[in-house]
Amino acid sequence: MPIVLKYLITAAVVVLVSEFAKRSDKLGALIAALPVVTSLAMIWMFVELKGQEQVDKIGNHAWYTFWYVLPTLPMFLVIPWMLKKGVHFGWVMGAYCAGTMVLFLLLHIVLKKFDTPLM
Repeated sequence: MPIVLKYLITAAVVVLVSEFAKRSDKLGALIAALPVVTSLAMIWMFVELKGQEQVDKIGNHAWYTFWYVLPTLPMFLVIPWMLKKGVHFGWVMGAYCAGTMVLFLLLHIVLKKFDTPLM
């Protein structure tokens, strides 16, 4: 599959989500919460890879995506709280990025003790 086609389809999905979000907070959030990017990535891997490499790559992608999503979740509670307190959106996004990195490192440290390093 040509990479340009992959870009166009993936970009269209992101635009579609943002358009739904403009019209309905709940529907936009529901669609955004779906693992759209992960699903697209696994579809592209399924189409382009074959045999055991296909199975391994898709399985590993799903496994690590699960663990990488966990540190982002608490920040989705912090974002609305900060916005309601009047914090500028730029600072909110900075806090989101920094908080997610801190939570990711903490999760990495915990999982490393259970022999499941994330890096």
